[in-house]
Amino acid sequence: MKKSIAALFFCVLLIMSLTGCGTEKSQDTAKALLVKTQTIALGGADSEGNYPGVVKGRYETNMSFQVGGRILQRYVQPGDRVQAGDVLMSIDNRDVLQQANQGSAQAAAAKAQLELSRSNLNRYSILYAQDAVPASVLEQYQTAYDAALAAYNQAAAGAAQGHNALGYASLIAASDGVIAAVSAEAGQVVGAGQTVLTLVQSQELEVEVNLPESRISSVSVGQKVPVAFWSLNSQRTEGTIREISPMADSTARTYRIRISLPQPPSGLHLGMTASAGIGSTDTADGQQEAFALLPLAAVYQTGDTPNVWLVNPEDMTLSLKPVQVEDFSRDKLKVTGLKTGDIVVTAGVHKLREGILVRLAEAEE
Repeated sequence: MKKSIAALFFCVLLIMSLTGCGTEKSQDTAKALLVKTQTIALGGADSEGNYPGVVKGRYETNMSFQVGGRILQRYVQPGDRVQAGDVLMSIDNRDVLQQANQGSAQAAAAKAQLELSRSNLNRYSILYAQDAVPASVLEQYQTAYDAALAAYNQAAAGAAQGHNALGYASLIAASDGVIAAVSAEAGQVVGAGQTVLTLVQSQELEVEVNLPESRISSVSVGQKVPVAFWSLNSQRTEGTIREISPMADSTARTYRIRISLPQPPSGLHLGMTASAGIGSTDTADGQQEAFALLPLAAVYQTGDTPNVWLVNPEDMTLSLKPVQVEDFSRDKLKVTGLKTGDIVVTAGVHKLREGILVRLAEAEE
């Protein structure tokens, strides 16, 4: 009987201990942070790196009035094509007109004073020749005439400047182009030199591409590159690298590349998307390096190094993994440094820390 009671007691203790372990495990799972993830499936890079770009004008001019005033009318809209000499905006020129009139009046007064000084100088020059007045008197009238002449020249210059300002009341296009942006409206008072619109000259078109730092050594100014345009049925043309930015972007760590288009295809417009074939993506052993596509929110920046948070499937903890950004678009990043099967956190990365326990939401393939 005692043996039966002891065996029963041992079974109860075993069941209680097993129940406690299950409870602890369920509590740990409940405390784990829920994260959104993506399981990496690498894609092979093309032998030629295709980088997205945007068609832009080589010259972009921020236009402004040379005098201040209230804008009376705006004659253009963003996207309008204009020709050299077209009036783009006009301001109220009443104040400028009054300043011009004031300058003209000052010039007229200075001219009258100059004529009086000239007459006095001529009269006293004759008297001096007749020994009727001493030389000191003649010198006084000569000095008065010189001062009146200088005052008249100053007033005449001011009047000319005022009349020139009347022509600045209208903002004139200096070249053919497209209105890229308008930053002032009718009724707004603007100061001299304040940007009111941006004019992009359309004579010389270029493609702007952001190249990753790992590929910058493979390009040079003057290099020929193929460029394709999605909106023109992927029509291709040859471009030339005209400019390479000397400094990488502080966030994306990419370099801005400007590709000129000596023979742009017909129908090409500012703002169209392009794809430039630049360099290769081969690794040191001659194999093509595979890349992963991640959302922008998956990258966690530490200093100048981009990283991602990886989930360890064995213990469901987090660790930080450095990656290399090869390319980026509006909502996706092309990165290297990961392998197939890696589980990457894709949201809320700035709230995470090394080694914390997580549980996965529905993963995205």
